[in-house]
This record gives sequence, C-alpha cells and structure tokens, in this order.
Amino acid sequence: MMSVMERGAFILQSELNDFEIAVAEFVGVKHAIGVANGTDSLQIACQAAGIGPGDEVIMASHTYIATAAAVHFAGADPILVDCGSDHLIDPDSVEAAITERTKCIMPTQLNGRTCDMDKLGKIAEKHGLFIIEDAAQALGSKFKEKCAGTFGVAGSISLYPAKLLGCFGDGGLLFTDDDEFARQLRLLRDHGRNEEGLVVTWGLNSRLDTLNAAICHTKLRIYPEEIERRREIARLYHHYLNDVEDMTLPPGPDNDPDHYDCYQNYEVESGRREELRAYLLKNGVRTIVQWAGTPVHRFKGLNLPKFELPSTDRLFDRCFLLPMNTSLTDSEVEYICKQITSFYGI
Repeated sequence: MMSVMERGAFILQSELNDFEIAVAEFVGVKHAIGVANGTDSLQIACQAAGIGPGDEVIMASHTYIATAAAVHFAGADPILVDCGSDHLIDPDSVEAAITERTKCIMPTQLNGRTCDMDKLGKIAEKHGLFIIEDAAQALGSKFKEKCAGTFGVAGSISLYPAKLLGCFGDGGLLFTDDDEFARQLRLLRDHGRNEEGLVVTWGLNSRLDTLNAAICHTKLRIYPEEIERRREIARLYHHYLNDVEDMTLPPGPDNDPDHYDCYQNYEVESGRREELRAYLLKNGVRTIVQWAGTPVHRFKGLNLPKFELPSTDRLFDRCFLLPMNTSLTDSEVEYICKQITSFYGI
C-alpha cells in the first residue's frame, strides 16, 4: 500500500491485477475484474449481455435498491418476485414471472447465503435466459462447493466497507469464465478503451482504484479465517436461539451440506419484532432492519408496477439483523442470546 502512495500510481496498476488474480483463484473463476462499486458492476454486466430497453430482468424484491437500479439504468425493467423461507429468491415465483420480454434472472445471494442455483439454472436453460448474480453480500459463500458469483454469465461482488471483504470506500468486482464477456466487461469499466488505449465502444468510468485493490488483497489473505469466525458466531446463535418458537433463524452452518454460508448478516424474524428490538436496545444490544424496512416493491418514488408479494411483505413485518461481525466475542454473543431468551421468559 505504501508503494502505491509513493509512486502516485492509483489507477489500473499492477496491484489491481494482482488482486484480481488472487480473488479469481479464491472463488475458482477465470476472470475477476475490479470496478468502482457493486452497482456499476451489475449495470456493466447487463450492458455486456446486451440487456436494454424493452427487456425484463427478474429479481427478488428482498434486495438492496442497487440491484433494481442497475437494471433500470441499463434501460431494462426490473421485475420483482417473492422470496422463500430462507429469504432468498423463490424459484417458483421466478418461473411464474417469465414473459416473452424476459432476458435475465438476477438472483441476490443475500446475507452470505447462495440461492438454490440448480433450480434457477434449470429455469434459465429452459427459457434461454442469462443469469447475472448479485453476490454483493456473498463472497466465499457456496452452493454445492461452487462459489457465489460463478454460476451465471457474470457475478457481481461489492467491496463496500460494510461488506465481508470491504475496502476503504466504494469498490466492486465482476466474475466470469467467458473470455469474450470478460473483454467486454473490461472495455465497459474503462471508457470503452481497449489495451492500446483506443476507444472502441461507449463505456463508463468505473475502475477499482489501485490503493483499494492493495487493501483488499491484503485482507484477502486472512479472509477464510474471517468467514469461519462468522460461522462460529452463527453456530452460537443457532445453539441458544433455535428453540425460541416466536423466532425464525437463518439455516445453521451445519444444517445443509449443499450450502456453505458466510453470514454477511444474521437476519432473523420475530412476531414481536419492535418489542424485542426495544428490549434489546434497553439492554445495550443494537439491531438493524435492513433498507429502512422497505423491500424494493414498496418504494413509491420508483413508480414501479404493482407487485403482489405476500411472503416478502410478511417477512418485512418480522425481519431484523442481530449483531454479526468478527469483533464479537463468544461471551458477547451469549449475552445477546440471554437477553432474547429473557425477553421471551425462557
């Protein structure tokens, strides 16, 4: 990192290339391409896939606004569908939403968990659709030993500071195994310029700066240990809270051999959410409801069509995040769980 600053070499330098190689090897993909942020990465992937005006892209409403915004600014229409019991996109809702205009399925690998990509892959193959993954919260998460972000034509990762592997500002990655698609992605992130510096197409100014690439490369060296610590914390939550009848927990880290979850967040449900959150705050435990408690289909200012999503609506009346980060000690997690069981009189 000091070398970057001493040289004043902040854009498209060797440190970026080194990080791209290292993170590609980590997830098992041929190409990793650093971009300015996770929203740009999705828009760039859409543009490289030829997705634009008149096209529809199916996604869960339980996602950050960036997923839908990337599709909107690529010129296409986001089509919002319901989520399943694991809070991820529901494959049956995806299939029901397909029309002659559908071009792509964009699953969000949410909270550090990867969707059932077998089911989504079969739907995409049946209807001739692209899959572009919003894996912003899921670097290192796996489904059947395959990493999030590596299932479709492209996968997007966010390097925002609050993400699993965060830089000191905004940043993002794109993954692909397709050589020609990778070439298009690299053109689009850098003003449409090729390796000779000639502009050969319209592009964006969306490059991961060298300093943040060096920071992320350094953090990547201990990243497996960071994930394992999150899984240990999730294991404790599951042990202490799994029998609380009013609460719904994420799948435990040892419950499903098809999934390796890295727990970006620990999103739970409670039928007494606001009472419980107030009780926890009174006892020194802060919690969060993601995205102002609003799924994408409820943001009136977006002027979206009306989507009937009963599972998502119910979820957003119940869901919130318990503390989840690697600075938590076992005793702190136990304290949080004790406060929850105390609230319920257990």
